[in-house]
Amino acid sequence: MLVPLYEAVYEHLEVGTGTRLLGLGCGSGLALLMAATRGAQVTGVDTDHARVDLARQRLLPDPGAHPGPGGAPEPRLETVLLYGGPDEAAQAADPSRPAYNLVTALQPIGCTADDAEGLVPTLRAAARLAERGSAVVLAGWGPPERCATTGVLRVAGRLTERLRPQDAWRPALRDELEDVAARAGLRPDGSGRVSCPFGYADTDSAVRGLLSTGHFDAAVRACDLATVEKEITEALHPHVRPDGTVWMSNVFRYLVARIP
Repeated sequence: MLVPLYEAVYEHLEVGTGTRLLGLGCGSGLALLMAATRGAQVTGVDTDHARVDLARQRLLPDPGAHPGPGGAPEPRLETVLLYGGPDEAAQAADPSRPAYNLVTALQPIGCTADDAEGLVPTLRAAARLAERGSAVVLAGWGPPERCATTGVLRVAGRLTERLRPQDAWRPALRDELEDVAARAGLRPDGSGRVSCPFGYADTDSAVRGLLSTGHFDAAVRACDLATVEKEITEALHPHVRPDGTVWMSNVFRYLVARIP
């Protein structure tokens, strides 16, 4: 769903063989995979065990698929996937290798009450692992009126607001990415907007896809999966086309900042 965002960022920064990327909140690893196919050395961290496992399946080859000298498996030394955050990346770093020259936080902020607050200390810690002048990329949801998925995300907020107010939905704020970057000690150096429509073959596929984003995890914990699925299905009704497909137009922002 966010492939156009990833492509726009990597094109803007000319990600390639000289890129040493640290991906924060790497999720299931799609953004890292796209960077790796461009020749980048990638390290990904995430606090969700299940998503790190998915990323490893996606990026790390079958040990027998790439035999090295003498038939031994050839490791993918340029790819590291870790459970945790910047501290775990620092512990796993090889001191003989150059520091990172690109840090990405491509899980868009701007849909729960405290997602921006939690990102600030993470960016500060990650910046210490990168070279001076390196790019740090943040992503966020666009204005609610330009994001059709906003109405569906409100479901998660409504179901969690009473028990977990920090997970309640909120609209994206103007200049929020710039504010987060400034509080993390970074210097803004350009931004962009990217159209990222969410399209699904049918409603069931849409429900599964939206649940996989993690935006509804707190709602499931606050009530139950069946209730969340029912609420999402109802919220999707305005976006179902006559042929049964689901289509939601969205705009996302990205900010490129620099480590001073």
